[in-house]
Amino acid sequence: MKKFILFSLLLTFTASVYAQDDVEKVKSTVSKSKIEGHIYFLASDELKGRQTGSPENKIAAQYLANMLRSYGVKPIPNNTSYLQPVELKKTSGATKTEFKSGDLTLKQVLTLNQVNTNYKGKAVFLNHGFEEDYKDADVTGKFVICIIGSKDERAVRAAFSKTKEKSKLAKEKGALGIIEICNVDDMTRTQMEHYFNGDKMSLSNSNKEEKNDFTHLWINDKNEEISKLFTDTKEVNIEITVEGFKDSNVYSQNVVGVVEGSDPKLKNEYVIYSAHYDHVGIGVPVENDSIYNGARDNAVGTVTVLSAAENIAKYPTKRSALFILFTGEEKGLLGSKWYVEHPVIPLDQMVYCFNSDNGGYNDITKATIIGLNRTTAQNDIAEATKKFGLEAIDDPAPEQGLFDRSDNVNFAAKGIPAPTFSMGFTSFNEEITKYYHQVTDNPDSVDYDYLFKFFQSYVLACRKIANNPKTPFWVEGDKYYEAGKKLYKK
Repeated sequence: MKKFILFSLLLTFTASVYAQDDVEKVKSTVSKSKIEGHIYFLASDELKGRQTGSPENKIAAQYLANMLRSYGVKPIPNNTSYLQPVELKKTSGATKTEFKSGDLTLKQVLTLNQVNTNYKGKAVFLNHGFEEDYKDADVTGKFVICIIGSKDERAVRAAFSKTKEKSKLAKEKGALGIIEICNVDDMTRTQMEHYFNGDKMSLSNSNKEEKNDFTHLWINDKNEEISKLFTDTKEVNIEITVEGFKDSNVYSQNVVGVVEGSDPKLKNEYVIYSAHYDHVGIGVPVENDSIYNGARDNAVGTVTVLSAAENIAKYPTKRSALFILFTGEEKGLLGSKWYVEHPVIPLDQMVYCFNSDNGGYNDITKATIIGLNRTTAQNDIAEATKKFGLEAIDDPAPEQGLFDRSDNVNFAAKGIPAPTFSMGFTSFNEEITKYYHQVTDNPDSVDYDYLFKFFQSYVLACRKIANNPKTPFWVEGDKYYEAGKKLYKK
C-alpha cells in the first residue's frame, strides 16, 4: 500500500512539474512585442486588406512561410515549399446596378448571385415571397418583389437564410427574377454592399456545378419608395440593369508547415493549428478610408498560430503538429475546402483541428471557444486559459451559426474534432459589429495587454491537447460524432 501511495504521489508530482514546465515554455516564446510586430505588418495599409488572389495576399503568404522557416518548422512533406497552390475561379463584381420604375431610380442594388441582367417589364409585389403569398398571383415572365425575411423575422442574417427558399419558389412559379427590399442603416448597407457586390470566388473544380442564372437582388428601400409603388396596385413596370460580371482564373495559396512529435507512438497522430490569413481587401470608403485591414479578423488568429508554431518547433509536443494558414476564408471557406480535398498528410491521422478565428471582442476577461463543450479537450482548453487569468466560455451567440462559418467546419464535416478559439465576447453586439468587416479594424485599435494573455492561453492549450495521453474526440451525440467514428474507424 505504501508503495502504491508513493507511486501515486510521484505521478501527481511529475504531472504537476510537467504542466508547470509547459507554462514556462509558453512564457519563454510568447511576447507582446512579437505579437504587435506581426499584427501591425499583416494588418498594415500596405497589404491592402489581404484580398484573396491579390499581390498583397501573396506577400502575406510569403511572410508567413518565412516565419515558419525561421522557427524551424518543416515545409510540406516531400516538398521544399510551405505554399500549397489553391486554384480558384473569380467572378468580378458588377460595374453597374440600377433599379427604375417611373421617376424612381435606385442604385443601392445588392447582387446575391452573379447574373448580368437587363430587364424591362412587369414586377409583382408578393409580401414576403413565401408559398402562401403566390395564391392567385401570376408571375410568369415577370419579376417578384417582396420584403426580406418573414413577418416575424427581418434581421439581415435570418433573412439571408431564407433567400434560397424564396429564389427556388419564384423560379418554380415562372418568375424571371426576385427582388427583396430591406431597410437598413448606412453601416449595415456598406457592409452588405462590400460583401454582395465585390468579387466572388469559388474553387476551380466547382466549375462543373450548374450555374445559377436566376437573378436575385436585394435593394435598400430606406425611404420605402419601392413600397409606395404598390400602395394601390400589386403590379408595376420596372427596369433592372446589372452589368459587369466576368469570370477568370485565379491562383492563391495556403501556407502549410509540419513539426514532428517527440513521442515514438503519438507522433503518428497530428494536431492541426489553423487560421485564415485573408481578409476582404479594399471596399466602399468610410470617412476617406477604403482599406479593410482585418486586424481582429484575422491577423490575430493568424498570429496565434504563428506563436504556436514558434513554441512547438522549439519544444516539440508528443503529437506531431500541422500548421495551416488558409486563403479564401472570406470568399466561402475556400482554402480549407481545398485543403480537405487535397491533404498533405492523410486526414485520418489528424486527431484534432484547433482553429483560431475572430470577429472582435467585448470581454477581456474571457476567451470564447466556439465548440468548447463539443470535444473531449474542453478541460485542457479551460485549464490553459485559467493559467493566464482568462475564463474559457462556449459560444454565447448560437443564433449566429459561428461554428459553421469558419474553416473548422470543413474539418468537422470530415469527422475531425474542430473548435475555434476566439477573443472573448459574450454577445454579438455593437462592440463586435463596430469592427467586424469594417475599415475601423486597424492594428492600433486592439488591446495588446489582453492579447498577450489570449496568445499564451492558446499556445498552452495547444501543448496540453498535443501532450494529453488520451486522444481527443467529439462528445457523444454531437452532430459530427458519427463522421468521426467513420473517419477513425471506431
